[in-house]
Amino acid sequence: MNYSNSNSNPIFRDIILLIVRVFIGFAMLSHGYPKLQMLLEGGKIDFYDFLGLGPQISLILTIIAEFVCSILLILGLFTRVALGFLIFTMIIAGFVVHGSDPFEKKELAFIYLSVYLLLIAYGAGKISVDYMIEKRKRASDW
Repeated sequence: MNYSNSNSNPIFRDIILLIVRVFIGFAMLSHGYPKLQMLLEGGKIDFYDFLGLGPQISLILTIIAEFVCSILLILGLFTRVALGFLIFTMIIAGFVVHGSDPFEKKELAFIYLSVYLLLIAYGAGKISVDYMIEKRKRASDW
């Protein structure tokens, strides 16, 4: 058996993809939930305006990525679309928001970014809602 080939044991790959999706999804939720609370509390919003649309719109877009898309990632539902939003958010966080900060400040955004890039390359795996939907579609095409 060739242990260096990830295709040699596909169930192992799917289990690892599930674990990584769930872990990184919940980890990012811990960043998105406080932002959701900030929005729901009302009051003055002091948030980085990364698209020039105003701090409230920027906060809402970040919540969609960090909170909503993290839930989608955990479920493995619309995974690559959700990852697109998460990747964009981490690029903005790492290169723009923390662009002039020391590496320690941007390191976490780059770690998330690297995991999201791996997941977008490999997909959600067979233990995901995406796979169940695709499997059902293929079965109905017969």
